[in-house]
Amino acid sequence: MLSRPKPGESEADLLHFQNQFLAARASPAVKIVKKADKRKGEEGSTDAETHPLKDHKDVVMLDDFPDTLPTLTPAPPKKSKIKSACVHFEDEDPEERLESHDQHITAVFSKIIERDTSALAVTMPVPTGDPFPRTFHRSEIKSEVKVGSGRKSIFAQKMAARRAAEKAATTPSAAECVQIRSAAPDALDPEGSAGGAPVPRIRDDKAGDFLISQRPCLITGEGLGSQKSEQEAQAIHKENLEKLRSMSEEEILQEQEKLLAQLDSSLVAFLKSRRGGNEGQKRELKMEQNRVEEFVESLPMAQHGVGSSLSMQETSLEESVRKEENMKVEMTGGDLPVKPKKEWIHMDNVEFEKLEWMKDLPSPRQKKTKKGMQARFSLKGELIPADADLPTHLGLHHHGEEAERAGYSLQELFHLSRSQVIQQRTLALQVLGRIVQKARAGEFASSLKGSVLHLLLDAGFLFLLRFSLDDAVDNVMAASVGALRALLVSLDDEKYLDWTFSWYQGMAAFPFVPNNEEEEEEEEEELNGTEKSQDKKIKDENKPDPDVARYDVVKGLLKTRIQHRLRYILEVVRPVPTVVLDILHILTHIARHSSEACSQLLDCPRLIDTIVREFLPTQWDPQVAEPGRLLTSLHGVACATAMKFIRVLASGGRNATARLLNKFEMKSRLSRFIAEDPLDLLLPREEAIRLSTEAFRLWAVAAGYGQACDLYRDLYPVLVRILQSLPELLSTCHGKSPMIELSVQRATAVVTLLIHVTQTAGYAAELQAKMSSNSSEDSEQIPPPPVAWNQVSGLQPFLETSLKKFLQEISQTETWQTLQPLTTTYVIYLGVYYSACSQQPSVNPIDCLEELERLTSEVLQPLLSQPAIHSMWDLLRPCSALCNPLSCSPAPESVFSIASLSCTGGKPPLSLVGSKSPFPFLTALLFLINSITHIHKGLTSKYSSVLGFRGLKDYLHQSWQTGPPSVTPSSAWILRHEYHLQYFVLALARRMASTCPDYAQHASLYHCVAMALLSRLLPGSEHLAYEVLLDLAFNPEFLPEGKAGGPEAADFFDILHLDTSAKLAQPGSAAAFFSKATRGALLRESYQNLHCIRSCYLSHFVHLQPTLTRSQASYQGQNYLIQSMLLPEVKGPILPSDWPFFPLISLYNKVTNAETRGAVLNSLPPDLVNTVTWNLQWVLLLETWRAKTLQSIPTAAKLARLMCVFLTGGDLFLEAQIHHYTAALLSVYCQPKALDSLNLDVPLPGLASFHDLYISLLEQFEGVSFGDPLFGVFVLLPLQKRFSVHLRLSVFGEHTSILRALGVPLQQFPVPLERYTFPPEDNLNLLRLYFRTLVTGALRHTWCPVLYVVAVAHVNSFIFSQDSTTQETDAARKSMLRKTWLLVDETLKKHLLYYRLLNAESPLGFDLYEQLPPMRLKYLQMVTQKETENAPALVS
Repeated sequence: MLSRPKPGESEADLLHFQNQFLAARASPAVKIVKKADKRKGEEGSTDAETHPLKDHKDVVMLDDFPDTLPTLTPAPPKKSKIKSACVHFEDEDPEERLESHDQHITAVFSKIIERDTSALAVTMPVPTGDPFPRTFHRSEIKSEVKVGSGRKSIFAQKMAARRAAEKAATTPSAAECVQIRSAAPDALDPEGSAGGAPVPRIRDDKAGDFLISQRPCLITGEGLGSQKSEQEAQAIHKENLEKLRSMSEEEILQEQEKLLAQLDSSLVAFLKSRRGGNEGQKRELKMEQNRVEEFVESLPMAQHGVGSSLSMQETSLEESVRKEENMKVEMTGGDLPVKPKKEWIHMDNVEFEKLEWMKDLPSPRQKKTKKGMQARFSLKGELIPADADLPTHLGLHHHGEEAERAGYSLQELFHLSRSQVIQQRTLALQVLGRIVQKARAGEFASSLKGSVLHLLLDAGFLFLLRFSLDDAVDNVMAASVGALRALLVSLDDEKYLDWTFSWYQGMAAFPFVPNNEEEEEEEEEELNGTEKSQDKKIKDENKPDPDVARYDVVKGLLKTRIQHRLRYILEVVRPVPTVVLDILHILTHIARHSSEACSQLLDCPRLIDTIVREFLPTQWDPQVAEPGRLLTSLHGVACATAMKFIRVLASGGRNATARLLNKFEMKSRLSRFIAEDPLDLLLPREEAIRLSTEAFRLWAVAAGYGQACDLYRDLYPVLVRILQSLPELLSTCHGKSPMIELSVQRATAVVTLLIHVTQTAGYAAELQAKMSSNSSEDSEQIPPPPVAWNQVSGLQPFLETSLKKFLQEISQTETWQTLQPLTTTYVIYLGVYYSACSQQPSVNPIDCLEELERLTSEVLQPLLSQPAIHSMWDLLRPCSALCNPLSCSPAPESVFSIASLSCTGGKPPLSLVGSKSPFPFLTALLFLINSITHIHKGLTSKYSSVLGFRGLKDYLHQSWQTGPPSVTPSSAWILRHEYHLQYFVLALARRMASTCPDYAQHASLYHCVAMALLSRLLPGSEHLAYEVLLDLAFNPEFLPEGKAGGPEAADFFDILHLDTSAKLAQPGSAAAFFSKATRGALLRESYQNLHCIRSCYLSHFVHLQPTLTRSQASYQGQNYLIQSMLLPEVKGPILPSDWPFFPLISLYNKVTNAETRGAVLNSLPPDLVNTVTWNLQWVLLLETWRAKTLQSIPTAAKLARLMCVFLTGGDLFLEAQIHHYTAALLSVYCQPKALDSLNLDVPLPGLASFHDLYISLLEQFEGVSFGDPLFGVFVLLPLQKRFSVHLRLSVFGEHTSILRALGVPLQQFPVPLERYTFPPEDNLNLLRLYFRTLVTGALRHTWCPVLYVVAVAHVNSFIFSQDSTTQETDAARKSMLRKTWLLVDETLKKHLLYYRLLNAESPLGFDLYEQLPPMRLKYLQMVTQKETENAPALVS
């Protein structure tokens, strides 16, 4: 096949292709057909259309006209219209082919055949006095206007009526008249006549029509190929009529049923449609009835009456149809708002079907169908019900589909958005924006099937908005900006992020990066973090914009350089204030996406310059502050939204903050908006307070990096004045109002600023000492901040005094609810202050301890005894996200490509971030208590009442037992704050356990919470995970079972076989003989090695060291080390759920990766035995005393992790300690409940394929097992009947050599054999393998007793099975039975034939029949008898 030309090929290549084509003599793919010019007739063609060989064409001469026809090439019956499809030979001459296809004129003349007119009626022309025949006009022809689906024009209707009239006017021939006269009496006499059989009464009217029809309705005779085809068809028709008249009605119906049963249903439907479907047949039927009526008029009177009545009955159907059509026409005419009159021009014949558009719309109604109807929306974006009858003047009916329904579909709005009319484009974008806003609010969740946002994004809504942003019309740009803001931004999300900004560690937030699991699967696992990020960045750059936007909308928009377009709109277009605010909200959302997004916004030319210059000026028109004044432009006026955008941009990183403060002169703006009181700013009061609040938050973010602290000295008097005015909030906060809430938020931002300034000043002395000690050694030194401790210590009295006053209002619910955010920041400040104060060399430690004692006795102890605090602990469980997972579930219209906190519509008051949530204040209180007890350990007992609250215990009990919600942006943001509270509770419990030995009542509860918290902590909290591992998880104080008889209880449990019906047996070892250790002794040894176990796990989590350093800097207040306020991207918890097996998995991966690269790993860690032993000890402790903490790990996953013991380090499993602990764990996993939950056929977490792992285990067993029984049990476990047959086929098909070494004794096998033998095996290939290994001796009872019993049981069940099955299976089992009967090995023969049932006490593992049951014996004789009968024949 010749290839097509491709782009980039030259003319020489095209000529080469042409030569190849001509040499191949292939037919062209395109044929040019020249049609004749209609204006010049058939032969009038232009010169360009003539054949190139016109000079050599044949000229027909008639002089020598031959008498015989020339020899012509016979053509097939059906010629192809495509000449190129004809077959041509390579050696055929084109001239000869032309001659052979030439049609001689004699062939044309000889085929002229005159039409036979002998049977046609000859009519004489009507004589007229006109010189020429009179022409007709369509107005003279009477016809009926029929409204149908045909939609014919008036001329076509007139011509059809004229032909029908002419056909009806023709007189029948003599032969037809004779036929009518002979057939009419029989047809018209229902009771029969003297000369013929009675006509049966047929219920079907069509059958009656057929009996009086004189022409066949289905057979025309066209296919007979003779001149008398019509006469033959008519004769057949007459014969059919006579046969029908001779039959009774019952016979006719009976024959009809036979035909219907024999014929295909589609053929019957076709025949029925041909019988009475078209109008032409109805006309013929009408003409025949007219002829019958004309004939009846000449009959005697008696017959005339009957005939006329029958004629009326036969034509009743046609009349009813005509009446219905007339009624339809009349009704159609009556529905028109303007009735046409005949006097109007061209209205003498009204075409009502062309006037249907003038009628009123039918009333909408709900369709009774299971399929949903198309959603339609109003101009406000509201969903219109399907049966809503709205007036047309609302402008909701301007669409073609479903014209009676009001509203517009999404498809119609998309189409309208690309209109050339500006108003239509603007309206469509505005409506789409309102629909998106209402969809995100969840208004369509209960009404629509599917997601509106998913549908819009899949349809390209994002790029529709992006294209519309480039429109030159301001209104279109404004509408697209509004729709984009509705799609991306949730104002409620921003509200709650501002609400939690001043919580403990609330300034740090997770980036708004979607969790793209599909993209993560494509990435290579070998790459480290830096290489992964670089590789992903390159991939994103090479991907098309829609592919990137499919997974991440913000990243897709940045790829389209949206920031440059938004800058142009702000700088050049200068839109109205609403559009400016929408653009600032969009930029804020983009800045929350990631640090890379912040960098792209900062690098956009003139974007930040324009925002700072136009919307954060230092002076503006004072008329803006006039009440009731409407702003026509926001340019040149200070805007709080712009300040918030700068603050969020600064959260992206310390470098971004430095650029904003220095390059874009934000320091001067901070001084301008902080130094002046909001009441004095020339802005509306609410806007002025918001602007001042955002300025303090921006300063707090900068101070969180240790920057902008030099402003503290300049603005110190301002801060002191603000702190002095804070107690005045008590007198104004008794009633709820927006102004009071804004004032409290501003005060909270001020205290948050002081928290970070205090943290920065707390490390000034340490940094100064480092700089002076090694000034010459270290080139990269961090300079101390420009603020010292003595400059910040003077503010603590102001804040403590305010705190005491605010805590007095804790019993006043409404006042406390308003002041709780500010009180929370006060408590956090005190915790930070005393933590930093205790580390200052200039502070007397005794004075600090005395201050803590005073604070405890005067403030905190009275606070803890108040009833309001008791009610707060009780509210923990109702407001918890762990106890109520649905509280942080994604919104109904959440889209995975757009990160959202799902706060649209607000959170309920009883939720973690709700207005009544106790979490922020209690977390701050616990943080302060932990700071105090860390500094002054003698005060720990003073806070013992905290752990005694009933509400706290109930909350902890339920929180660790309930599975955590799935990790989403909304759940991660909420759960992070809840985990802070749990950590501080555990830290206080640890100090309480070390200082108060008697306080170990709830140690098990705290240990369970710690274990659950370890597997739940999210990225950014690595410091908390490290502290839990270091002080809580492996702390003997939190495992009281080790001291209180736990090992002894485990021994008693094993001795008495509690909670199990099977005997727990531990397999032996192939190594030297050593005594078997009890589970109690192993637990006791494990408890004593907890400090070594902790060191083992901490060393294996060293890969988390870089993130741990960043997390420690954040939690310990080392602001000079913090790089960004954005936390790491959330893809799941820090530690996997199976982290207790992590050392084993790490060693296995190390060996596997080395073998994959072709290397042999000879240098395993020197303490390999100790590492594996400590790992197994820790798992045994958890499985025995904390089994519920490991419930989230499937039993199959646990077994797969234990298999790593055998796949790592050769004969490592033969070490005595490792063998003991592995056997102990195996006995735990072989208990009935664990075996019931074992499922190897589902995907396991962290394992690509269990089948591959099992094959590796088989290969390792063949190489290094030494027939170890423990190793053998792990090989036998996956071979249970309910698991995949491929595992058993692997053993009996490819790895039969292990059957000789798989010598696990039946007494040491911990799994009941019923799990291997029931139900009976039905895989024929596996049964044949069973039988083959038994017969060949590869499987013997002395070598592999377990599988020997299994194979014998299955083969016995198969050969004696008499169930109905396929022929192949039946032949196989009979053949197997005959071969068994002929076995030479009498022992195997007896086992296979006389097997009865399993018996664990028997040495064989099963019982035998003394003699076969009669049924089996009879079946055996029947099968083997055939063998005996056929034996002589086989011998001969």
